[in-house]
Amino acid sequence: MAFLQGQPFRDFLASPFYDQFLRWKVFEMQPVSDKYFTEFRVLGKGGFGEVCAVQVKNTGKMYACKKLDKKRLKKKNGEKMALLEKEILERISSPFIVSLAYAFESKSHLCLVMSLMNGGDLKFHIYSVGTRGLAMSRVVFYSAQMTCGLLHLHSLGIVYRDLKPENVLLDDVGNCRLSDLGLAMQIQDGRPVTQKAGTNGYMAPEILMEKVSYSYPVDWFAMGCSIYEMVAGRTPFKDYKEKISKEDLKQRTLKEEVTFQHDNFTEEAKDICRLFLAKKPEQRLGSREKSDDPRKHPFFKTINFPRLEAGLVEPPYVPDPSVVYAKDIDDIEDFSEVRGIEFDDKDKKFFQRFATGAVPIAWQEEIIETGLFEELNDPNRLAGCGEGNSSKSAVCLLL
Repeated sequence: MAFLQGQPFRDFLASPFYDQFLRWKVFEMQPVSDKYFTEFRVLGKGGFGEVCAVQVKNTGKMYACKKLDKKRLKKKNGEKMALLEKEILERISSPFIVSLAYAFESKSHLCLVMSLMNGGDLKFHIYSVGTRGLAMSRVVFYSAQMTCGLLHLHSLGIVYRDLKPENVLLDDVGNCRLSDLGLAMQIQDGRPVTQKAGTNGYMAPEILMEKVSYSYPVDWFAMGCSIYEMVAGRTPFKDYKEKISKEDLKQRTLKEEVTFQHDNFTEEAKDICRLFLAKKPEQRLGSREKSDDPRKHPFFKTINFPRLEAGLVEPPYVPDPSVVYAKDIDDIEDFSEVRGIEFDDKDKKFFQRFATGAVPIAWQEEIIETGLFEELNDPNRLAGCGEGNSSKSAVCLLL
């Protein structure tokens, strides 16, 4: 390393390769606005705004754009949560978690541009495609990818806090990724976390108990709930369409042991659910000791994890490209207009901190994947650059 910092690096600085590197960095760091994209249909709606499909005009790459209404964010004090999600997404580089490509602002929204997942969420597949529940081959495959995603987050000191089938999305070839990291948080120097956060039916006992601290094991409890739901078409402590109060659900989660009445449960599935759903975090699979690795459980005996992480395992199910795996957007209520909210200098500084433009790794992958890198590095390109023949010729002005 010391050798490379000497003469080889000085030679690089004096070479045309360094000039080319600087040109690409300028291109990468250009300001990003809504004019950078073509917007298509709405994919869904969240607490602060809608998610729609967008296409980058220069490259043709498709993404999902999560639009956070600035006024709604301020009214609901959601700014800190939005910035934390954005900063966590920037740090993540995993094939099992949605990746952030751009963060920008429009006049009315803060926007996160992320991986487009066309295959729908697992909740939709469990309840709205065929009979309730999923085939065991799919349950094992998705659980393996979800486990890899959780392990990546935990390795970065991040606890997810909202794992559930609704937040696990399929891409167009059938691989799944964790999404919606709005409740994720960084564990700071081992300091205890006591804030109640999560979704009813998936929250671990230690989150539900007052003044009890918690950490990474809460994600493994939610993992047990999710595996159970994929198999049985219901959550462990609440039957399908059962009407139950939050307090009753809490008491069931705290006191009742999980039962397996569905015929599809294998012995390995029962065992991994019992271990993930242990009431005490120190007895929970993934948390019993430092080397406790859920991937070693017999439930995953058919999964070759190195091949899975390399993207070499063929998914057991491929979504039909002609099907929209989501409920009709017309069935989702529109947002009412937020009135009486004004922005001050503090808000404007926050918007600027959020809107940082392209995320380097995701941007570089896009440029290579779409052929733009090869096109713009072509030594014969300059001769035809001003002729406007290329669909991407506008980029020539930058390079």
